[in-house]
Amino acid sequence: MMSKKIDLDSHESDLKGFLGLLEKLCRKYKSLAFALAIIPTAIAYFSCIIFSIFPCLYLFISCSEVLENSSNLLKAFAYAICFTCSLGIFSILLLFIVPLFNKILPLKKEYWRGNWYSLRVIPWFYHNALVMLVRYSVLKYFQTTPLINWFYRRMGMKMGKGCIINTEKIQDPCLIELGDYVTLGGSCHIFCHYGQGGYLIIAPVKIGSRSTIGLKASIMGDVEIGENILVPPHTLVPPKSRMLGDKS
Repeated sequence: MMSKKIDLDSHESDLKGFLGLLEKLCRKYKSLAFALAIIPTAIAYFSCIIFSIFPCLYLFISCSEVLENSSNLLKAFAYAICFTCSLGIFSILLLFIVPLFNKILPLKKEYWRGNWYSLRVIPWFYHNALVMLVRYSVLKYFQTTPLINWFYRRMGMKMGKGCIINTEKIQDPCLIELGDYVTLGGSCHIFCHYGQGGYLIIAPVKIGSRSTIGLKASIMGDVEIGENILVPPHTLVPPKSRMLGDKS
């Protein structure tokens, strides 16, 4: 990938028309840039949580009406069941609803190297914010299950057959490609973005078939790992790394 020198202090934009004017304003007035990124994300957060928790509250209300004249002991037991079921309902619904909101803004998440305050950064910000909503709430409870694979696929990750994902510490799934029978070990990190020299760099990660990422290893953006590769536990694979594999 060719890189060119970018003036990070410049307020100019290479976009044309209204978008170019808007990007110039974002670079001049940083609070405007944060508002443009946060407002759609906040709306998505509120909506996802509301739709996921609504059936749970309905369950509690229905249960309270049925048990209105029951003893406190029976009410406590029934509410305990409702609470436990609600945790499961909320978790499953969040896995299904968040990918829908990821598609509501059909914006392209792609390679980027440049100013943090850019309109082309907003799709990346929105996408990762949705991933983090699930990651820091319920996703860790679905590690190694088909549901975590399903979630990442719906968030844009390309994934072959037989993959095992034993980590929720994945960002930028729309820029990650896994071959067949890839194993992601416990608590390994994969993220396709990093800051360097004042730039924001967003670049894809590709992991070849039958490769294994060890426990708590970290894979950064712009990394290609070939087939049949073992990345040892607690290893850092820095940007622009190319690990050739054995296809035999």
